[in-house]
Amino acid sequence: MMELSIKPDLSGKVAVVTGAGGVLCREFACALAQCGAKVALLNRTYEKAQRIEACIRAEGGEAAAVQVDVCDEGSLVAAHEQVLRLYGPCDILINGAGGNDPMATTDCETYDQVTADAPDKKSFFDISKDAFSRVFGLNLLGTLLPTQVFACDMTAGGGTIINVSSMNAFCPLTKIPAYSAAKAAVSNFTQWLAVHFANTGIRVNAIAPGFFSTDQNKTLLWNADGTPTARTHKILAATPMGRFGTPRSCSGRFCGWPTRARRAS
Repeated sequence: MMELSIKPDLSGKVAVVTGAGGVLCREFACALAQCGAKVALLNRTYEKAQRIEACIRAEGGEAAAVQVDVCDEGSLVAAHEQVLRLYGPCDILINGAGGNDPMATTDCETYDQVTADAPDKKSFFDISKDAFSRVFGLNLLGTLLPTQVFACDMTAGGGTIINVSSMNAFCPLTKIPAYSAAKAAVSNFTQWLAVHFANTGIRVNAIAPGFFSTDQNKTLLWNADGTPTARTHKILAATPMGRFGTPRSCSGRFCGWPTRARRAS
């Protein structure tokens, strides 16, 4: 099993993880289960959540896959009812669902590169309102709505809410304006929630991960032949350890997913 440096006793606690099929959130779910929590794995793609459920159960943990669209209030209400039937009220909510949209991404880092070197590339002026809205909907509304649905379980006895922001919230990256702005909004919203729930026993915090190589950003970080892009070299040149973050997983493998990020050389 994965080794945890800190292992609090979460026996009897119910944890809900949105975006549980993601690279980091599946690790959060696995760690929670190892600490004794009953984990509801909320994910838009049900099959991904099922894989994680099977892995956690194989390790002796308790987990259940739940299909949900975090931008759809009706879907969240149905998921909440399912979690209540299976495990009871939510004690821990991790709002991990999020991501970017290629249509909300520029092809060049600065506008002069578009006009001088690549007039056919997608520029800031080509980003559509719909694409920008989709990114904000997934990241910000995808944090707001699950909190409204599941935090109502905590108002009487307290609980924990953890939102997943990004280092982009503090230092926006080139090419991804919508994602950077949306994560900044998540960080701001987290601070607001922390004050709003301060006297109810509900703790609200956010974490801001740095760089991980995932399916969502692989085209920005890796060429088709698997070699690192210029962007990867630039990122790792400013990273003291010279590599991307490496998620840990159940038994160091997590159902066949790779556990080591590639390093540029």
